[in-house]
Amino acid sequence: MRFTRLMPAMACAALLTACASPGDGSGTLAKGATMEASVAAADAAVAAGQPDKAFAVLKSASQAFPADKTPWVRMAQMRFDANNYGQAIIDGLEALERDPDDTLANSIVAVSGLRVSSKALAELTRKNKINGDVKSEAQDLAKLLRTSLGQEELVAPRPKPPTRTKPAGTTTTATAATPKPGPASNDPFSVIK
Repeated sequence: MRFTRLMPAMACAALLTACASPGDGSGTLAKGATMEASVAAADAAVAAGQPDKAFAVLKSASQAFPADKTPWVRMAQMRFDANNYGQAIIDGLEALERDPDDTLANSIVAVSGLRVSSKALAELTRKNKINGDVKSEAQDLAKLLRTSLGQEELVAPRPKPPTRTKPAGTTTTATAATPKPGPASNDPFSVIK
């Protein structure tokens, strides 16, 4: 009887000590770690075939250095390479919040967005069984988009600029208006009246 009471208490104690142990530190940065060391550790984890560990290192680096774009760009690149375009867009946008002029982050966001869009269009095409050449398929998709949006035209046509035509029989010559001599006065505005 004593054994049945003691066993659950020992199991709870063992479980609590396992939770309190420091572990291997795979997801935390050591004190004084630099961004370069974190990126190097993430690269080593990727080379060792441990992308989850690399993401954990980069995530903790992003928390340790919140103003630095480097971990976000690196995570976006890793997600892009793994064909996880949705998460690549999210990580790329995080990098762009820190540096709006980052070309790599902009490229990752743009290409990932295009790949997500093309995948969605391909799925839409497959489900609607739209066949034919590219032009007719594009027209069918545009028609479907117009119906979905409730608009006659997706893009309004440009208004034509007005054309100026000269009358055929008239010629224009520039003649300067000569002021009429009036009474001798010193009023310079007398010719206007």
